[in-house]
Amino acid sequence: MAIAIDPKHFPIAARWVPQHPDRLQLYAYPTPNGVKVSIALEELGLPYEPHLVTLKDEDVKSPAFLSLNPNNKIPAIIDPDGPEGRPIGLFESGAILIYLAEKTGQLMGSTSEQRYEILQWLMFQMGGVGPMIGQLGFFHAFAGKNIEDPRPRERYVNEAKRLLQVVNQRLDGREWIARDFSIADIALAPWLHTIERFYKATEVTGYDGFTRVVEYVARFNARPTAERGWNIPPRD
Repeated sequence: MAIAIDPKHFPIAARWVPQHPDRLQLYAYPTPNGVKVSIALEELGLPYEPHLVTLKDEDVKSPAFLSLNPNNKIPAIIDPDGPEGRPIGLFESGAILIYLAEKTGQLMGSTSEQRYEILQWLMFQMGGVGPMIGQLGFFHAFAGKNIEDPRPRERYVNEAKRLLQVVNQRLDGREWIARDFSIADIALAPWLHTIERFYKATEVTGYDGFTRVVEYVARFNARPTAERGWNIPPRD
């Protein structure tokens, strides 16, 4: 049986007060990293309570949030029913996805070989696609676009193209990135969709020319769990 979340041990619970303290608590914002966890939770059917943590300093750099994630990034979770039935707090979206998959025995393959294949592509997203596409967004769509030196923008545009080609080749004859649908897809597809959804960088990256990627993202977003997860927690 889950142990209710005690604000003495998890100070974040004093600011984002749980209405259902026996459920897994999600602290997130609907960015590509945030929706990884909400979509995974929807896929897995775990009871959870989402809390909107904006990207403003007053939220992510507050003592309450830093008590759970000292790296001041969303998402983070508290599971009152953690290992040995004790509450556990976690940050880093990739670590959370692995935890949820192992907790439920879902979305991580059925053999050791499949598990490592899935982890390989999860790490590809965490170490490559996320950071590089994020920098593309900064230099193409946000504050970095006003920098006169074209080299940073060109670097990340070219790296985005290279990564898109890697995924496009991998998807030849495949529906999902690592055999069956898995946490690797939940990590990867939202970031690929961000090129179009948030960064409006389809033209500069030649995104539409990577037809397998486009079809893959559309296939992912057609899942009811993805449609719901993109809006959990709702923005203000």
